[in-house]
Order: sequence, then C-alpha cells, then structure tokens
Amino acid sequence: MRKFLSSVLFLLLPLMACAQMPLDGKNPKNKLHMAELAILNLYVDTVDEKKLVEDAIRGMLEKLDPHSTYSTAKEVKAMTESLEGSFEGIGVQFNMMEDTLVVIQTITNGPSEKVGIIPGDRIVAVNDTAIAGVKMSKEEIMKRLRGPKGTKAHLKIVRQGIKEQLPFTVVRDKIPVHSLDASYMIRPRTGYIRVGNFGATTYDEFMTALEKLKAKGIDNLIIDLQDNGGGYLQSAVKLVNEFLQKGDIIVYTEGRSAPKHVYHSDGGSNPFSGRVVVLVNEFSASASEIVAGAFQDQDRGIIVGRRSFGKGLVQRPIDFSDGSMIRLTIAHYYTPSGRCIQKPYVKGGKKDYALDIDNRLKNGELTSADSIHFADSLKFQTLREHRTVYGGGGIMPDHFVPLDTTKYTKFHRQLSAKSAIINANLKYIDKNRKSLKKKYATFEDFNAKYEVPQSLIDDVIAKGAEANVKPKDDEELATTLPYLRTQLKALVARDLWDMNEYFQVMNETNDIVLKALEVLK
Repeated sequence: MRKFLSSVLFLLLPLMACAQMPLDGKNPKNKLHMAELAILNLYVDTVDEKKLVEDAIRGMLEKLDPHSTYSTAKEVKAMTESLEGSFEGIGVQFNMMEDTLVVIQTITNGPSEKVGIIPGDRIVAVNDTAIAGVKMSKEEIMKRLRGPKGTKAHLKIVRQGIKEQLPFTVVRDKIPVHSLDASYMIRPRTGYIRVGNFGATTYDEFMTALEKLKAKGIDNLIIDLQDNGGGYLQSAVKLVNEFLQKGDIIVYTEGRSAPKHVYHSDGGSNPFSGRVVVLVNEFSASASEIVAGAFQDQDRGIIVGRRSFGKGLVQRPIDFSDGSMIRLTIAHYYTPSGRCIQKPYVKGGKKDYALDIDNRLKNGELTSADSIHFADSLKFQTLREHRTVYGGGGIMPDHFVPLDTTKYTKFHRQLSAKSAIINANLKYIDKNRKSLKKKYATFEDFNAKYEVPQSLIDDVIAKGAEANVKPKDDEELATTLPYLRTQLKALVARDLWDMNEYFQVMNETNDIVLKALEVLK
C-alpha cells in the first residue's frame, strides 16, 4: 500500500510543478486547469489538446442559453461570409447533376462571365484535378473553386454541342453576396422587397431598391422578412431608421453586466411616408424581430403572418488568435414598448428549444389563431395608437395567417427531401434553356404564357419513384400538383433570370403575401 501511494505521489509531483499551483478544489479556475493538466500528463492514451480545450468550452456553453456558442475558425469563416457581402471565387451559381457541376448562372461582370463561361457549362476539372464523376462533395468542390483574389483557377469545361473539353483560366475576384432576394412592383402603387438576411450591405441594397420603387410611384410597401434568420443589429437599426420620426426608439438592449443601450431614430436620410406592411413567420428571428417590433410598437406598419421565432438574446463575439470564436450572450433585446423578444428557455435545454417550432405545430399555434392565448402580464400597448400587442417571445402579428398544411403534402415534402424536384428541373432547364430563352424574351412574357409541360411533371414523379417516393393515392397526387407546378415554374424562371423572378412567381401562391395585399386594400 505504501509503495502504491509513493507511485501516485511520484506521478503527481511533476504535474503540480508544471501547474505551479496547489490542488485547490475550492477554486473553480484552478480546478479546471488542473483537470486539463492531469489529462495531458497522466491519461493512458495520447490526447489532442486543442480538441480537449474546444470540447471543454463547448461543454460550458451548452449549459447556458441556446445561443451562446463556440465556432472553429472554419465555421466562423463560413458563418460570416454570407453577412459580410462578398467572398473570393470564380463567380458562378451551380448545382450538381449526376456527380457533375452544372453552371446555372454566372455572376454579372464576374470573372467567369468575363472569360466566356455560360449557363449550362459543366466544370469537370479544376487545376488538373477531376471533380466530375468522382463522388466529390459539394463542399470540397467549392473549396477548390474559391481562393484568394488574383489567383488563377484552370478549368476544363464540357459544353453541349462541342466534342472536346474547353480550357478556361479564371482569375478569382471578390464576388458580391446580396442580402435582398427580390424587389419589384407586386401591384400598381405597391412595392415589394424581400430581405433574406441582415448583412453588411443590406441597408445600401434596401435603399437602392426602395428608391427604384419610389421612382415608379409606390404608395405602399411590403417588407418581406419570412424565413429571415437575422444578422447584424446595426443593419436592422439603419433600415428601420428610414421609416420612423426623429427621436423614436427602435430597440434597446440590457443585461446583467451590459448597461441599458437605447437606439433612437434620427429621422432618416430620405424617409418613405407611405403605408408599410411587414411579413414574418415562425422562422423570422433576431434582427427580423427587431424590425417587426419597431414597426409595430411605433404604429408605423402592420405586421402580417405568424408569430416570429423569438430570438432576443444579444451575443458578444470573443475572438481567439486562431480564428475561432465564442459568441456569448450578454443582454436581451427589447422592443420600443418594453417587450422582451426572447422566448422562454431552460438553461442547457437546447434540444427542447430546437423542437419549439414542431411543438407549435402540434399545439395548433401555426394553424389556428384560436389556439394562442396570452396572460394579462404579457399585454403591452403600442406607443401612438395604444393598440394591444403581446410579449412572451417573438412578435405576434396584427393579422394572423394560418399555415395551410394541405398545400404541402407528405408526397411533396418527400419529393423535395429526395431532390426529385430540383434534379428534374435541372435536367429540363439544361435541355431547354436555349429554346426557352428564344421563346420568352422577357420575364413578363414568360410569366404570362409559360405552362409547365406534363413531361416535366412526369419526370419529377419518375425520379421520386426511383427513390421509392410515391403518393399514397390519386387524391394526394391531385392535391400536390397545383403547388408543384407553381414551384417548377418558379424554378425555371430562377434559372433563366434570377431569384427576383422566382419570388414573383411563388408570391402569387404565398398566403402571407396575399393577406398583405388584402390588408393594403
């Protein structure tokens, strides 16, 4: 026994010398440090110290709120690219068809367009490395196509009608990433702008789109924030600033260690005075809810849709020298009337938090306004018209639009999940792009006259059957077809033009958009 204790002491001595501190279990910081040193020096197998520390950080954050997170350097880069407004690459939109990269669109004035790459081209090799028919992941292909500005990508391309492979050398450049999905005149005197996220360029993009719509004589504006997961606070604040009076509260933040900070409007540079409707749904979160809450509380706009997500926690980024980052929650967001945007949560209960939307569907909240009840303590008043609005997490719309579950059949969801719709569309557009472009010179002509051919519908159903996806009966098939036709028409429009045209087609079947138009009447 004495020999065993001597051996343990022998092992602990170098550990204690290395730590230069006593084994003080009462000091949490020392305890954590000593645990790491013990594992590194005494554990039976070798360990990856970097991963050990990262796992420890993640373990601590998992016991906090659902939005305090740790991200590796790679994750941070991917996370910020879509918000920063640009990345560096060759400038193509592409999709995968049978293990081959097919160019859907080239970025206007981008590096690929400048050297003559066109939609429909197949990129089969990058810098002498085959990327077609080798089961390479989409992420790995993107990694090869992207690179620092000024570097060259030597591509081999297969083009329809040409037997040999075509060589292209593309000089990589900055490629803009837009946060606006669509902007157009949805009805006479009514403009529509859909904001996909709140990034570094959102305000400038939004104001450019708004000025174009104002030049066309709009009296009404629909701001669509459906499925907008948020982004930068400052972008949301700057957007709202253009619609409120000088001195109006836009949002405020407050936390245990973060003093109250109030964001006021300065009246804007060229404010829009017409009527505004803001659209939200259960996936509208964070910065989207700041915008919707400000419009609602200041009685500046009507909110239409379904209760938003309820993400009202403020994260402070804490950067590490290796490029990784902690996003630590330090405060709450509050709307101008004092409503906390954040929905309730249990610390460490991330699984239940993630299932909240599913629970809303099961409880009937997404399909019926009658299933939603608020305690008196959650009732607030708007600041001008003193209308009743509700706290408790998220923004409850002024006009509720139920989710139409009959429109999205199980058969349709499975077709989407198995990529039957996108693959059939890709095959169709690849074969018919030139003839469609020749037949429909403008989107307006296409939108008025184009009808989805039965052959495309049959191909979608056939590709579904190949993946063992079939309708349960003729009734489910009949219910699926109208929405499927609209979706396919929108996808064709997207591939011939852009996302702007996609939403012009899809919005005519979007119940929340149609309700907004009804409200504006």
